[in-house]
Parts: sequence; structure tokens; C-alpha cells
Amino acid sequence: MRAKWFCRMEKIMIALITNDDGIEADGITALRKMAKPFFEELWVVAPATQMSEIGHRVTTNLPIRFEERGERTFAVDGTPADCTRVALAHLMPARPDWVLSGINHGGNLGRHDFVISGTVAAVREAAFAGIPGVAFSHFMKRGLELNWDVAAERCERAFREILEDTFETGDLWTVNLPHPAPGDREPELVACEQEKHPLQVVYEQVGTNELVYAGDYHERPRRPGSDVAVCFGGDIALSKVQV
Repeated sequence: MRAKWFCRMEKIMIALITNDDGIEADGITALRKMAKPFFEELWVVAPATQMSEIGHRVTTNLPIRFEERGERTFAVDGTPADCTRVALAHLMPARPDWVLSGINHGGNLGRHDFVISGTVAAVREAAFAGIPGVAFSHFMKRGLELNWDVAAERCERAFREILEDTFETGDLWTVNLPHPAPGDREPELVACEQEKHPLQVVYEQVGTNELVYAGDYHERPRRPGSDVAVCFGGDIALSKVQV
């Protein structure tokens, strides 16, 4: 029988923060700002360069180089899953209470994204180790700039809701922020299931033996009430997943 934890609102001890956009990305800076009031100690262990859409790839047959970038801050020449592994197995002196990943520059919606995303892989690796985690992502509309301060505030709302939930070994959460235009209503927080429809996989042939992916993420199929429908409809999609 799996152990069950009850997440309470008092300050928690240690968090590991990572992402797949790289340690210098705006999203991880916003996530670090968001997490600071919740934890006594923050560790940042993130890829040295962008490692998006790399899934759960890990490095086992090559050296993994890491570089200290400040107090409890490390850049790793590896994948997001590598970052979680290296942090847990080597860099951190104590096991973190939570692993937070993101804020991803782009949505991670539905089961298809769940497998492809490096952002999600980092917290899935934590879930395998019995550590709760949250993958935060920000859906992006063409032509609209992101406000990372606002994104951090919305992630904080979602994390407070998650802390009121219960946790079983192997659980993780995905949070997908919508991208409303200035003046639109403030998004609501909606608990929802992941979209089961796959992404539309379409290619355009540009040469004799060359293809370019031509799928439209914004036009992906969705069912009412799924995380895709919620996020595309302007609200914050919160999904709990067991691995």
C-alpha cells in the first residue's frame, strides 16, 4: 500500500528547481521568485543550454559536466531528467521536499506533450523517486508578450491549491497557464484531466528527402473539460497524474 502524505500550508524545507529551457531562461527566474516564500531553502539545478522537447532522455554513457553558478545553483550539461538525477544523487546534501520545473516557454498539454516535454520529465524523475513535483508551463499565443511577474503570481495560486491536496507516491501535477490578452478577465484555476487526443502530426515536404513539421499546436483537437480545452479557453489547467 502506498504511503499518503498530506500537504499543509506551513513553510516547507527544501525545493529543487529545474526546467528544460536552460538555466538562464526567464521562466526559471520567475519560478524561483514564486517558490521563495514557500521554502526555507531553494536549489536550482538546470540545463546549461536549452533542452526542450527531449522527453525523458538520460545520460549514462558519457560524463555529465556541471558548473556552480552561485549559491545552491548549478548548470548541468545534460537533460532535464539528468538534472533531477544529478541533484538528488550528487549535488544536494538532503532530499528535497518538492521538485518544481518550469516555467516552460510554451504549453505542455495532454498526454502527448506529457511524454515529449523535458519540463515534465524532470518532475516525473522525481516522482519515480517518491518526491512530489509540479511542472509549470505557459501556453503562448502568437504576437503576445509574456508577463513573467504575472505568470509567477498565477503559478503561486496553483501551487497553493496543490499544497492542499493529498499526495501518494508517484503523483505529480502539471500546471498550464493560458495567455490572455491585456484587458481579458483573470484566469480561473480549473482542475481537469489531461487531453487524450494526440497532437496532429503533419509534415510538409520541402526537398526530395526532407520534411518540415507543419502541425498547428493552436488547432489541436480537444474534448470539453480537458486541460487543452481549459487552457485554450483562458483558464489555468491543473492536472494530477500518477506515474
